[in-house]
Amino acid sequence: MIIYVAKETDADEGRVSASAETVKKMKGLGFDVVVESGAGDRSRIADSDYEAVGARIGHEADAGSADVVLKVRRPSSHEITTYKNGAIVIAVMDPYGHEDALAEMARAGLTTFAMELMPRITRAQSMDVLSSQANLAGYQAVIDAASVYDRAIPMMMTAAGTVPAAKVFVMGAGVAGLQAIATARRLGAAVSATDVRPAAKEQVASLGAKFIAVEDEEFKAAETAAGYAKEMSAEYQAKQAALVADHISKQDIVITTALIPGRPAPRLVTRDMLKAMKRGSVAVDLAVERGGNIEGSQAGEVADVEGVTVIGYNNVPGRIAASASALYAKNLLTFLETMIDKNTKALALNRDDELVKATMLTDAGAVVHPKFAGGAYNG
Repeated sequence: MIIYVAKETDADEGRVSASAETVKKMKGLGFDVVVESGAGDRSRIADSDYEAVGARIGHEADAGSADVVLKVRRPSSHEITTYKNGAIVIAVMDPYGHEDALAEMARAGLTTFAMELMPRITRAQSMDVLSSQANLAGYQAVIDAASVYDRAIPMMMTAAGTVPAAKVFVMGAGVAGLQAIATARRLGAAVSATDVRPAAKEQVASLGAKFIAVEDEEFKAAETAAGYAKEMSAEYQAKQAALVADHISKQDIVITTALIPGRPAPRLVTRDMLKAMKRGSVAVDLAVERGGNIEGSQAGEVADVEGVTVIGYNNVPGRIAASASALYAKNLLTFLETMIDKNTKALALNRDDELVKATMLTDAGAVVHPKFAGGAYNG
């Protein structure tokens, strides 16, 4: 059995789908591993590092003999033509709104898996790509903000006077938001955060940040038994928006993290809110690739919007590719291990496995995932 580790073709993608550590483990599982030359260069993994653990360095033509292809991003039309019929392809597939690409992979006879569709269950925690990459995105968002903020982040008391701590406001207390809070706190900022889920208040407070929300009776009952946020009334939304707008006007750095896969990013910060901030303030939009949480943010750009520096970098985890690749590679390996018979060391894909059902997009010439079968995302 052959695993092929592809070099990413997207100019914005510095990550790689295998580390030297995971290649060594794949060899131990009985695979021959071929790594495309230069695949790990942007993640600080040299071809010689892969060779040292038993991989063979190959080229694009080697993909055609692979039983399993590992990637970071969905394969391009050209890459699809180089894979053999029946090959398993595992990547972050970004399937929403890309039904044509799914159909193309199905026509090529590929069995494809979208890592971002991994269910949020205990068994799959070590395979959770969204969490591993969002954690790094939250960290990097604070580093990016600090790099353009023209003042010190922590409070500094000197003989010449005191430098006040920067005020950082994080919108969204999911994985990325909580890591942004923790990182900003480590740098010495005065941190506050908001979230639509009442349970987030305790998580925010545990990191030493102040929770910002209209905490009326409606808010306290705003979470379902399953842990999801309920739809809030228009009256509550108006009160919350007014509170947030007032709070943002006093902040130095705002970081927005609200993103639901497959859906447009919610607008959290308007131009009027930015206009109310001090000149030289900074905002980071981690949802810019889905339309953005911040009005005026530009994908892939650092823009001046109403006197605020708005950072809209694409692929934020890829900005720290070495760390992101190490975690992503482990996510992939752990998932791949579920497809291998430990006795025969052969691929043994169990299509009834809940992980397979949740992540398989195409198989045997068809789009099989229930959300995408039929050619349209049905929500």
